[in-house]
Amino acid sequence: MANARSRLSRRDFLAAVSAAALMGSAGALAAPPPASDRKVRIGIVGGGFGASFQWHLDPNCIVEAVSDLRPDRRAGLQKVYRCEKAYESLEKLVLDPKIEAVAVFTGAPDHARHVVEVMKHGKHVISAVPACLTLEEAQQLKETQEKTGLAYMMAETSYYQAPCILARQLSKEGRFGAFLYSEVEYYHHNVQRVGAAEALWKGKPTPKGWRWGFPPMWYPTHATAYHVGVTGERLTEVSCLGWGNDDPMLKDNPYDNPFNNQVALFRTEGGNICRCNSLWWIHADGERAQWLGENLAMYMESSSGQPFVIRERGKPDLRQHPDYMDLLPEPMRIRTGHGNSHGFLSHEFVAALVEGRAPAVDLYEALAMTVPGIVAMESSLKGGEQMKVPSFDKD
Repeated sequence: MANARSRLSRRDFLAAVSAAALMGSAGALAAPPPASDRKVRIGIVGGGFGASFQWHLDPNCIVEAVSDLRPDRRAGLQKVYRCEKAYESLEKLVLDPKIEAVAVFTGAPDHARHVVEVMKHGKHVISAVPACLTLEEAQQLKETQEKTGLAYMMAETSYYQAPCILARQLSKEGRFGAFLYSEVEYYHHNVQRVGAAEALWKGKPTPKGWRWGFPPMWYPTHATAYHVGVTGERLTEVSCLGWGNDDPMLKDNPYDNPFNNQVALFRTEGGNICRCNSLWWIHADGERAQWLGENLAMYMESSSGQPFVIRERGKPDLRQHPDYMDLLPEPMRIRTGHGNSHGFLSHEFVAALVEGRAPAVDLYEALAMTVPGIVAMESSLKGGEQMKVPSFDKD
């Protein structure tokens, strides 16, 4: 019987060598040692998604207290983070003088209000997505953060999925050549109905939950992060179309939203094009992207069966990527949802505070990912009218 090695084709061999070289150049390195032994004392607010992170496993972090409006969720947070101290509300938690930073994982309609409340009490903040729901809230966040000088980070999971980390590195290295086009997607069937009675919205009982009829383009960052977070470009113009059916939730939701699905075509500051799908009434799921340049194209895997592949001019196709888990402190190397991104988000926020720098997805990046969706919603309400996307970058 022929030796297995003898059956390896030259093309397969070159592909394997190229993949190994790619992984080495793209950051599959050992985690750096902690910058110091300082401990960031953090408070966690929101016992749903907020219970899925690894704050207590970061060597530079201590969970000082937790909070949720619901007693069962407070107890759940205490169990996950091995924390004895609990508060009945964010408003009470931010008064704790021992807490240096707060993780806000409340309902989307409350993010901007809660972030401002946290910063007004002199504490750094990491918030679940989206950053805000209106341009007025975006301006308020910008003014508050710049006035206080406190750190803000948005916990955008797509930014730290392994293919996105790799695409970002390839972009920095100029491997795409002239970057031309991206397709970014967020599919979550029936998410507008998920979690009935899951939350209290703006302090009032909302039996159907804040997600009831929520506009898809108001939750764009799982998709837009794949472009903004890879190229660094801003999305500057948009034309967006929406689709809706006769579902009752599109007739009685608090947002006056008539759409289940929205598709936006963005122009970028570099003159490139980004097609962005946010589809919530469709037989598909997951977040994915593909990035196309003159020298290199990269395709993420998907639930439909699309495999991961990198096609680079003059080189064999590559069908594997690093997982980057070695970049995390050893206790945090835990597989999580959203492409194993949760540990990276937790560690980046803590590391930024310890090192005295801005987090990777700071407020300017967060608004660059969030605001285009707000304008896209307006475009779709106007039948796809092309509209300018305002900038909230540093003046």
